[in-house]
This record gives sequence, C-alpha cells and structure tokens, in this order.
Amino acid sequence: MRRVLVIGIGMGDPAALTFRAVEAINQADVFFFLDKGEAAGELIGLREAILRAHRREPWRAVTAPSPKRGTAGGYRAGVKAWHDARAALFAGLIDQEIAEGGVGAFLVWGDPMLYDSTLRVLEAARGHGIDFEIAVIPGITAVQALCAAHAIPLNGIGEPVEVTTGRRVTAGTPEAPAFVVLLDDGSGLAALMARGWEGHVWWGAYLGTADERLLAGRLTEVGEAILAARAEARARKGWIMDVWLARPLPAAGASFETL
Repeated sequence: MRRVLVIGIGMGDPAALTFRAVEAINQADVFFFLDKGEAAGELIGLREAILRAHRREPWRAVTAPSPKRGTAGGYRAGVKAWHDARAALFAGLIDQEIAEGGVGAFLVWGDPMLYDSTLRVLEAARGHGIDFEIAVIPGITAVQALCAAHAIPLNGIGEPVEVTTGRRVTAGTPEAPAFVVLLDDGSGLAALMARGWEGHVWWGAYLGTADERLLAGRLTEVGEAILAARAEARARKGWIMDVWLARPLPAAGASFETL
C-alpha cells in the first residue's frame, strides 16, 4: 500500500527538526510542494533547504499549483470548496506519483495538528478511490517557537490558554486569561487596540529564520509598532507568518506569576 508522510518541519530552521522528522525525510520517494503563487518560491526554497540539510540521497519533488480559496457563500463554504479542490489534487498526485508500496511526503509548516488543513484534505482524498496510509511526524509549533524566542512560559499558574485566530479576535475579545492568535492579517490585533484592551502582547514573525522579528510590551505601547513592522515585512517579502500571545493586565494586587 502507498504511504503518505505528513512531516512537521517547525518554522523552517533545518536545525530545529526532530530526529523522527529527519528519519522520515529519508524514507520518502517523492516530496509534494504546493505553489501558492505569491512569494511561493521562497517558501518552497525553505523546504528545499531542509532537504539539502537532512536528505542523505538525491530526492524527487513534484510541485503543483495550489487551488485558490474563494469567498462565495461565506467563510465556511469557501473553505470547504477549497478543501474539496485540494483533495482532488492530492488524490491525483498520490495516484500518479507514488508507486504501489512507495512513500510520498508533505513538509508541513509547524505541526500538522495546529491550524493546518493537510490532514483533513488527505482524509478527503481517500474519498476519490485512492487507498493509502497516513503517518504524521510532529514538529515544533509557532506557539512553542514564540515562547522560546521571548523566553517566557505560555501559561500562568493554573491558567488555561486559548488558541484562536485573528478572524475570531476581530469578532470579539477572548475571555481566557491568556490567548495565542494565529492566522491574523493584522485585523485581530487592530480590533483589540480599537477596543482599548489593556494587557501585554508578545509578537513574533518569521520565527527561527534569519528574518525573525520580535516585539513585546503593553499593547497600548507596542501595538502600532507591531502593525507597522508586519506591514513593512509583508511588503518587502511578499508573505508573512506571525503569531502573538496576549495576556490581560492582572487585577489589582495580582501579578504575572507564571508556571
């Protein structure tokens, strides 16, 4: 039976891969890259750098154009249509490029379990009549990389942490004592600022790469700088991957003690 490896590659630093990820990279017969158009060359280049660092033999890669995500019918309908198109693409790639008993691989940013559609799409691809096994190799998430870069723990003592998206923060401020925001185009942070939210923010972009950018402080003091930094970086590079952690100011008499 064919096998598909979904390999978490962290934030793109070849030195940050796990031993299991390196082992998996050396098991694959073919690697699948998706060309997402805007600035895709650099994102594919980062994956190729990982292969150059860890692959012991020459490799074969197949690059395919990624379907575009539309907005017709609303957010969820657009995502479903996009996933359906990707599932058809994945099924075709697996059928055409992986021999029976062979191994293909997707190199997934961060960890495949966190705000990434690859596993859902692969499961849907099975509905196209293609039989294959899926194996997942975890990677360092953006959340871990952010906390490491700022040398901070994620949670306060005994506190829950909410992991959410910029779209949801735009709709309303999370009630959790700490929340991590991914997939924000800047509107989530801007909405928090517009509400007069009081608290600390730790922000990072291009974590673990030579272009890493970090800012931290009270939102009222660093919010505008974060928005300006991400706008400049995106204009310069054509893409940005960033994440931020927010923690409301403690109540009177409390402190930011963390565990």
